[in-house]
Amino acid sequence: MKKKFDLNKMVTSPWFIVLGALLCCALWGSATPFIKMGYKAMFFDGYISVQSIILFAGIRFAAAGFITIAIYSIARKKILYPKRQSLDKIAIVAAFQTIIQYFFFYVGLANTSGAKGTIISGSSSFFAIFISSLIFRQEKLTVKKVVACVVGFAGIIAVNLQGLDFSMNFTGDAFVLFSSISLAFSSVLIKIFSKNEDPVVISGYQFMLGGTVMIIGGIIAGGEIEFFDLAGAAILVYLAFLSAIAYAVWGILLKFNPVSKVTIFSFMTPVFGVLLTKIMLPDESTVKLVNLLLSLVLVCAGVFMLNYTRQQKSVESSADSVPAEETDSE
Repeated sequence: MKKKFDLNKMVTSPWFIVLGALLCCALWGSATPFIKMGYKAMFFDGYISVQSIILFAGIRFAAAGFITIAIYSIARKKILYPKRQSLDKIAIVAAFQTIIQYFFFYVGLANTSGAKGTIISGSSSFFAIFISSLIFRQEKLTVKKVVACVVGFAGIIAVNLQGLDFSMNFTGDAFVLFSSISLAFSSVLIKIFSKNEDPVVISGYQFMLGGTVMIIGGIIAGGEIEFFDLAGAAILVYLAFLSAIAYAVWGILLKFNPVSKVTIFSFMTPVFGVLLTKIMLPDESTVKLVNLLLSLVLVCAGVFMLNYTRQQKSVESSADSVPAEETDSE
């Protein structure tokens, strides 16, 4: 007798979580050099105003939403569309994950250094675990989780030590912080809403909605794309595809696994970003190899610390057949 395929077992397995999360982080990290190349390809002298950035991002995300729904509709041989009762949930996710997050992120990044922006944006993993534990009570907040996050966060600081200063400004540093909090809320909300809706559907349609709002806002504010050639189009298509794939996979991981077990990998995103920028745009990277290696070690240590203890708990609790979401007790 042929053994029945167990989807839940696959998406909750350690190898799937690790490979899936690292794929997402690598794709998000690759966005950094590609966005910089996109600015050079589509704007004179690489200069771009905040309103034009919002327009550029809006086109990227609206395209990502269309690509997400198109690909998965073809794969499943039916058009994916949201349930009527899910429309408000998609709007909420679009607000937090796309509109609010990227508005504050792009405006904030324009008013702070790249190093500080990377470090502050990396704090979203902290916020996601705190929000999940203390506000929505999806899992318990423990010392091990906090320590794992601190170790991982130290990795982000390590890779940005050269460009770090300790001044603070509201429209720069605070805005990036608001962006991180918004992203953290979106991760928790996807976890909640995906219980009754396909996370791929949520991801695709929230991108369409959020991207459209950003396009309209960018145009009204005076944003414009100065020229659009083959190189710029190719970069924009890649950025759209990476968002479509990464957020769809991330949504699936969040649906079937505790928030802390997935979001801890977010610390790898800036590490991939710095590494890929150093490879693709060496003239724009001043990060030393020793800083990069130290960062990688610390981030991996934090990820291993949290996931190893959780796996041990899962083994101990499997005899009682308790669902994974309810075994998050360490």
